[in-house]
Amino acid sequence: MRPAHVCLAVLVAAVWGVNFVVIEVGLDHFPPLLFSALRFLAAALPAVFFVGRPKVAWKYVVAVGLVLGVVKFGLLFIGMDAGMPAGLSSLVLQSQAVFTALFAFVALGERPGRVRVTGMVIALAGIAVAAVDEGETGPLTAFALLIGAAACWGVSNVLTRKASPPDALNFMVWVSTVPVLPLLGLSLLWEGPSRDLEALRSLDWQGAGIIVYVAWITTVFGFGAWGYLLRRHPASTVAPYSLLVPVFGMSGAALVLGESVSTLRWCAAALLVGGVALTSFSKASFSKGGGVSRSGTRGVTGSHVPGRGVEPAAAPARTTASRTPSTASRPSPPR
Repeated sequence: MRPAHVCLAVLVAAVWGVNFVVIEVGLDHFPPLLFSALRFLAAALPAVFFVGRPKVAWKYVVAVGLVLGVVKFGLLFIGMDAGMPAGLSSLVLQSQAVFTALFAFVALGERPGRVRVTGMVIALAGIAVAAVDEGETGPLTAFALLIGAAACWGVSNVLTRKASPPDALNFMVWVSTVPVLPLLGLSLLWEGPSRDLEALRSLDWQGAGIIVYVAWITTVFGFGAWGYLLRRHPASTVAPYSLLVPVFGMSGAALVLGESVSTLRWCAAALLVGGVALTSFSKASFSKGGGVSRSGTRGVTGSHVPGRGVEPAAAPARTTASRTPSTASRPSPPR
């Protein structure tokens, strides 16, 4: 890639990594489910009036919106509100690559090769080490919620693979319209109208800036820039930059929030990122349909993003599964 495109890829990874720090700060302003609803509301409006009609079937927009927007982000925000550190959250969510590979095998018949299976085992070992570390310092319930969020991200990646959206930004903006009302309803039931009203009444410039960041910077700019890069370079060239997300997430949390990074956590990071790299960018074996799928090349599931949750591609026949921050086993976002 040209130096300018390399800088853009690193910038997007930094935006997605720092997003976890911003979410941590935002949870001091908003209840988690209300915060998530406001994030999607701001991401959808006014962008939905400028991206054109959805370019995939509505069933995929609704399905991804519910799984990614309501369940995945709901679990993520609740887990972080329950005590899961921002830096560790950015790392644990990368396990979505393992879940994506598992669910793609079950739902799509995409059989993983030996190298990919090895990567999945290494990544799972990293999750186990992270769980031991979190068990010594924080609530395991919050850790379990983040694992659930990663699993839901994997499901949404497979759904996105089935949808094969030709325009990732268009897809993510329309997906963002789906979770708003369900999340608001859940917030009213779970968090209570008085808590929600108090958060909205006390909204200040910092709170508004946080919503702008998680919605417009992370989602609209992040997915738009990532899609721009994927339209100009092979996914195998662009996707590795998503592995920088936990690097920025953990370092940002240490610098801004003062989170300590233990030796166990560094070991977990090395295992998880290394395993995700093998899972995402190794050659896949023959799929059920007889075609060869190479993770990290155009037209394959595998190049995810964060958040983030799903990533873009080219023509329908060659589109990636998930184009987001998240995500390397193809997402999105989002976070």
